Amino acid sequence: MVASTVASPLCTWFVAAYMSVSGDKTNHRSNPSPALFSSSKRLSRSARRKLPAVTECNNFSGGGGLMSSFCGSSITNLMTSLEPCEEYYKSKPLSSSWSIFPSENGFSIFGLPNSCPSSTNRSRKRINRAVQTDKTMAIAVQPAKEPTTNKKPITKNRRVVVTGLGVVSPVGDLADVFYENLLEGVSGISEIEAFNCDQFPTKIAGEIKSFSADGWVAPKLSKRADKFMLYLLTAGKKALEDGGVTKDVMKELDVTKCGVIIGSALGGMKVFQDAIEALSVSYKKMNPFCVPFATTNMGSAILAMDLGWMGPNYSISTACATSNFCILNAANHIIRGESDMMLCGGSDSAIIPIGLGGFIACNSLSQRNNDPKRASRPWDVSRDGFVMGEGAGVLLLEELEHAKARGAKIYAEFLGGSFTCDAYHMTEPRPDGTGIAMCIEKALTQSGVAREDVNYINAHATSTPSGDLNEYEAIIRCFGNNSELKINSTKSIIGHLLGAAGAVEAIATVKAIETGWLHPNMNLENPDVGVDKNIMVGAKKERLNIKVALSNSFGFGGHNSSILFAPYKDQ
Repeated sequence: MVASTVASPLCTWFVAAYMSVSGDKTNHRSNPSPALFSSSKRLSRSARRKLPAVTECNNFSGGGGLMSSFCGSSITNLMTSLEPCEEYYKSKPLSSSWSIFPSENGFSIFGLPNSCPSSTNRSRKRINRAVQTDKTMAIAVQPAKEPTTNKKPITKNRRVVVTGLGVVSPVGDLADVFYENLLEGVSGISEIEAFNCDQFPTKIAGEIKSFSADGWVAPKLSKRADKFMLYLLTAGKKALEDGGVTKDVMKELDVTKCGVIIGSALGGMKVFQDAIEALSVSYKKMNPFCVPFATTNMGSAILAMDLGWMGPNYSISTACATSNFCILNAANHIIRGESDMMLCGGSDSAIIPIGLGGFIACNSLSQRNNDPKRASRPWDVSRDGFVMGEGAGVLLLEELEHAKARGAKIYAEFLGGSFTCDAYHMTEPRPDGTGIAMCIEKALTQSGVAREDVNYINAHATSTPSGDLNEYEAIIRCFGNNSELKINSTKSIIGHLLGAAGAVEAIATVKAIETGWLHPNMNLENPDVGVDKNIMVGAKKERLNIKVALSNSFGFGGHNSSILFAPYKDQ
């Protein structure tokens, strides 16, 4: 409001005033420029009293620029030679509660009436008497221009489909192998082999035992980069291969409308830990790439460099909700017409001493070391914490018509999703589940999905005492009357992949839609109080004709996310 009031009369007044002082050596009182200044009549006494009063230059803080040219004797000459025109007086006055360029005595250069000291009033009278000459000048005030707005072009409804899947996980590095092992209940949890865990109370994880980036990542980069980045690059390129994006297809793509949004919860922790150890000897021993290779965004950046994709490119880090945030943001870029194809998901590799020790210090991890395969047990009464995992999941999202034009295989349609924040606690969910329930409700609303159509939920369920029940209660609050609803947790088989969890579970959800089979809930032997075992997938895979599938991911900090997929139907 203030800006619009001041902009036309006062800013123009300053510009003209500055020009009259510094733009010409000629005295404009005696020889005014006919093109700029004219005065055909004298103003009334009441109008002349509205002239701005002047403070001394020491009332202004700082120097230089326009204001410094007003200091000294030139300001007196200026004010005695310029008289604002009638349009200036017709402009809407500033509110008396505002003061622009405040001085030490509370008086502004514009002479606001609520703070004018008596000395300033006397100065104003002297100025008013001084301007009563035969050669007064009025400042030409340009009329305010109407603000112009660039209207967003109207775009037709753009549907988003899944056309490629890439995964690196404890139970398989190909999407088909990965899901087949999930269906058979093949656990990826075992004793940690990467380092000695004797000093830790937890000695198990969903560790990837053998991984090779050969053929996917350049050998020199493979030796230097953190595993989270190698997993990300490999899964991303596998998603492209799975999506039929060959070299010939790549040549036909508009690279400015192809992007990458793959996040990480913890980034390059191993590279950073190695740098700290090297620094204890000398900074000269540090990996010169330790900083860029430790940041969460660098995986997406390097993948885009490899592909030459110049569209949206960034990473999101919202702890264990990271992947869903990336997937939904990627889909929104497509919906808004900013891109046609997006690689999205998450990657993490934190099964190292500092990662394991940090989560143990949080009292978050299971200590069922004597039976690793039965350690992750969501909703079971004997659960004692989650099991760390590692890996990456990447989905290739594509605009429907773009996918059809190149003859791509369509796995499923992405319907939408939502985010909310618990705003409650760093590591604990809100006890009443309000944040989760609100997130699910918003996801349904924004996707235009009826709650009765959702008949499969891949839950976040990490096997923690409070988290599992909070999510379950929120789900029942939203879908309690749906007799067809089935729920499972991928973490019961592979553990918690942190920032990669949402993407890997989204891939499991898409494969469930494609195959019509739901993987089992492992280790759910004695459901906790209030948990209805009938809506839980059992210890064996189950057949289900999925209408709409929901995938939840929540993270430390109270980050909630829900995304929705459905079988693709050509409408």
